[in-house]
Amino acid sequence: MINYFEFYNIPESFILDEKALKAKYYQLSREYHPDFYANEPQQKQDEILQLSTQNTNAYRTLSDPDLRIQYILKEHGVLEEGKNELPSDFLMEMMELNEELMELEFDFDAAKLHEIGEKSSGLMATMDNDILPVLQRYPELHGVTKEEALQEIKTYYLKKKYLLRIQETLSKFAARS
Repeated sequence: MINYFEFYNIPESFILDEKALKAKYYQLSREYHPDFYANEPQQKQDEILQLSTQNTNAYRTLSDPDLRIQYILKEHGVLEEGKNELPSDFLMEMMELNEELMELEFDFDAAKLHEIGEKSSGLMATMDNDILPVLQRYPELHGVTKEEALQEIKTYYLKKKYLLRIQETLSKFAARS
């Protein structure tokens, strides 16, 4: 299966022109629409169906910033099942947030819930700001190898996933109160 960036004939990047991506998706959707190939031999119909499916999957992946990061990291073999370690200071911070959330389970406190929410949102905003220059410059990096940049983006991605789980728990608490 062809790489999604190659499929759309665009350079690999973490930050894409959303309008151009959507235009390419619609162009290929028309080009590979199975109905236009109904009278073709079965082999051609199968090929078009495969291209149509690839177009949908490529657009779904590349149009979502988190899925796009995950896709690029996997394409470069940086994101591997079970081999994704986070810095211990971050894990300690998350452990403290999780403990605070467990305490809320037994002794709900709206102010504490708000405080945890602010803390996790602040962490997320700081992480987003810190990684943005790397995402913008990739793959044209100065003073950093592509591999180092991908490792930095991987750490950001994994931290973000962790924080999103905490924010999901927070929203469940908020829904109950």
